[in-house]
Amino acid sequence: MVRPRLSDEQRIAWLQLARSERIGPVTFHNFINRFGSAQAALDALPDMVSRHKSKAGARLFTRSEAIRELEEASRHGIRYLACGEPEYPSLLRQTDGSPPFILVQGKTDFDTNPHVAIVGLRNASVAGQNLAARLAQELANAGHVVVSGLARGIDAAAHKASLESGTVAVIAGGHLKPYPPENIPLAAAILDNGGSIVSEMPPNFEPRGKDFPRRNRIISGLSLGIVIVEAARRWHKQTYPRRRNPHPVCRRHYQ
Repeated sequence: MVRPRLSDEQRIAWLQLARSERIGPVTFHNFINRFGSAQAALDALPDMVSRHKSKAGARLFTRSEAIRELEEASRHGIRYLACGEPEYPSLLRQTDGSPPFILVQGKTDFDTNPHVAIVGLRNASVAGQNLAARLAQELANAGHVVVSGLARGIDAAAHKASLESGTVAVIAGGHLKPYPPENIPLAAAILDNGGSIVSEMPPNFEPRGKDFPRRNRIISGLSLGIVIVEAARRWHKQTYPRRRNPHPVCRRHYQ
């Protein structure tokens, strides 16, 4: 199915709704389905907030703020891919809590080759990093794209070993605030070698501790499978959600 792109006005309205306080991905999709469009949801929100005291104080992201964010991203070559647009990764679209937008620097052809994630401990052993690098190299040689989180340890080893195949780094903060700082050269090398840097956060967003588990659902959503190197048994069950059927928002998001 050929999916149309958002118009400029639709993109601004989507970003306003997605960035408004207390509007997470699930609520965003529910509002689009309930009201038919992001603009209709925005028009209805002030009345909803006034009628629900529990949501008092929730601030709407303004149109001018949305335009400034889009302009800032454009200056740095960052593209916004909305759920349902042609370049939005098809596997990610099927994931619980799929982001309304992903922000991408670099390549956007996520559905051309199969993606496999390699993740693990930040303070990994040398043996663990060597194993991650070997697996990443073998997967890349077999035509797979390696996905990881640009973190220290296992993530960095996987990215470095698969640079030439166009590895994908999913970060918890904005593109202009990569973490950890020592991996900024690695992020640049990923882009120089035809890879991608992916985030759902605004370009200048400083990552917080709680944003890293949230980031992990994008890593899993991009990937056919996940290889976890040197991690606690319960870790992946808590941070990597199951995939589900496509959310109906992706079928009606232009109405």
